[in-house]
Amino acid sequence: MRTLRGIAGVALAVAAAAIAADLDSVVVHYDDGRYSLDADAYLAAPREAIFVVLTDYDRLGRISSAYKEYRFLDPAPDGTPMIFTRMEGCVLIFCKSLGRTEYLYMTAPGHIRSVVVPEQSDFHHSISEWHLEPDGDGTRVLYHLEMEPKFWVPPIIGPWILQRRLARGGVAAVNRIELLAQQLAPEIAKR
Repeated sequence: MRTLRGIAGVALAVAAAAIAADLDSVVVHYDDGRYSLDADAYLAAPREAIFVVLTDYDRLGRISSAYKEYRFLDPAPDGTPMIFTRMEGCVLIFCKSLGRTEYLYMTAPGHIRSVVVPEQSDFHHSISEWHLEPDGDGTRVLYHLEMEPKFWVPPIIGPWILQRRLARGGVAAVNRIELLAQQLAPEIAKR
């Protein structure tokens, strides 16, 4: 199993100096076609507000410009919420559009889990989990993703590309989530 580890160095240091959000680590593993990712971040916002931002699938594009489509779907027959997201991204001259239909499981305000419906997605397998834990005046955000795409990804450079993209895009996304949550915090505190 290849393991890539890293803290997004200088870019994170510059971003952390400008704002309170801090993406502490992004770790990507690759094994036999399946990727897993773990990220750890601290956001200077209450977890209730972060939860609202992360579960607002009607406005998910505020978090990352990679999201091109995002919406709630009709619930599954058992009532489980369902979502659809389509992301676009390019590496050098290769661009890809990735669609996912997922079951959404939420326990407010600390846990969000999505599980892909393979027949309606560009992934054989995908599970993502967000754990939001109070941490001082803010929130520790732990993110875990497992995925097995239906398309070929070069095994030698795939984990490296994923690590780079997530470290780069992750800083911006964490900053946006924190800002949106800070803006929502006063309204949520009144509830």
